[in-house]
Amino acid sequence: MNNRSENTNTASFDEHSRAESWDSNDRLETESSAANIYAQGGLSRLQTYAANQVSGKKVTASWRAALAVRDAGPPAMLRSVRTNIVQSIRAFRTPDLQEAATELGQHFIYANCANAMTKGEVLESIAIAYSFTKQQAKNFDPLLDALTTTIDKTGPQPGFVVVLEGLPCTQKFDKEARETLLDVFRDAVDFWAERRTPYRVFYSFA
Repeated sequence: MNNRSENTNTASFDEHSRAESWDSNDRLETESSAANIYAQGGLSRLQTYAANQVSGKKVTASWRAALAVRDAGPPAMLRSVRTNIVQSIRAFRTPDLQEAATELGQHFIYANCANAMTKGEVLESIAIAYSFTKQQAKNFDPLLDALTTTIDKTGPQPGFVVVLEGLPCTQKFDKEARETLLDVFRDAVDFWAERRTPYRVFYSFA
């Protein structure tokens, strides 16, 4: 569980600020916060929010090819990955993925789940990253709907780079629940692939 201690040190915000953000979402449930973010002109706001969440931690390289592409520059690194995929972050570094998404004009979503212990806390971390409301992330089905239909209704999207960091494996969020969550994102990837919109999801385990 060494990764858990590292992730805790690099958590993007403390429990107090997380609670404040979540309470803010709760107060805005009657509005379509996702529409405000993902509609035309919302990209810069989302990129700015994500920039404040990303740590500077480097992920240990595990294969030479990824390192070689990464050294060629962030855009080249991202273009080496299929446009619609869910995969382990492996040798990629979160700051590089953020830079690549920014240079390509795509949404960058960063959800730090390292401190989450339950399904609700994991979904909360993801909802905050996407600026969803509680109702949009109260369970897997509403989350999938928010990731797909809700955002799609706001208009054409430039693409997405999503980082799910530190997905836990606990008594209240076991391996089966973790795999179900990844399946939700795989379904979202398929949804956006049909619309020819890049949607890349990178994850790591706590």
